[in-house]
Amino acid sequence: MRLLLVFALLAATAFAASKENPTPEEINEIIRRFSQNESQFAKARENYTYRQAYKIEELDRNGRPTGKMEMVADIVFTSEGKRTERVVHAPMNTLRGLIMTPEDEQDLRNVQPFVLTADEVQNYHVRYLGKETLDEIPCYAFAVKPRNMVEGRRYFAGLVWVDDESLQIVKSYGRGVGVGKRVAGQKFPKFETYREQIDGVYWFPTYTIAEDTLPFESGPLPIKMVVTYKDYKQFKAESTITFGDEVKPEPPPAPKPPR
Repeated sequence: MRLLLVFALLAATAFAASKENPTPEEINEIIRRFSQNESQFAKARENYTYRQAYKIEELDRNGRPTGKMEMVADIVFTSEGKRTERVVHAPMNTLRGLIMTPEDEQDLRNVQPFVLTADEVQNYHVRYLGKETLDEIPCYAFAVKPRNMVEGRRYFAGLVWVDDESLQIVKSYGRGVGVGKRVAGQKFPKFETYREQIDGVYWFPTYTIAEDTLPFESGPLPIKMVVTYKDYKQFKAESTITFGDEVKPEPPPAPKPPR
């Protein structure tokens, strides 16, 4: 019994050391496993409803807002079960120096809530940086950048932190990047995106913040952007979602009198 206990302690010590100082082979396995988990998460998230809100502000030299653009939208399913976006709040846009482009929209939808799936990981250089602890969560830290960029597509370039237990991304920091004539002259801010474990299985994006100064040709422009993702709820395929007034069933026809 004592010998078995010694072997168990040695195995546990070796495992802990391996997690702290993984070999190149173990790092490749970690990347493979966390990209698979990210694929599963991406598929699962497609079956969730949630509310996404963003606010982008232009700032003066003292950090006071001089213009803003904001929108609140619910990601929901139609009564036919199709996923759609329903805008619930969109006040007047008062931005003066910023113009939201299709590339900015892509970043909001896909780059800032960055998910590195098994299909996408082959498009990126992923370099292991070491172990770090974020909010008491032991993580593997990786530097991520695209290998080759296709015109018209947006990519993430920056850092990701992967929980060493669930092997899922819990935080990302970087910016959206791309190539082509459309992005010439455009500037994109650095951002941080945080995730939380919502359903006990997957880590969902819940908060993105960007505070940066964009170096336009007309002069530097300080901006602040906050994006929130709230009220995640799993959509049940067997249920029916309707909007508007309740539709009451018509009463059954009266029976015909006997002849």
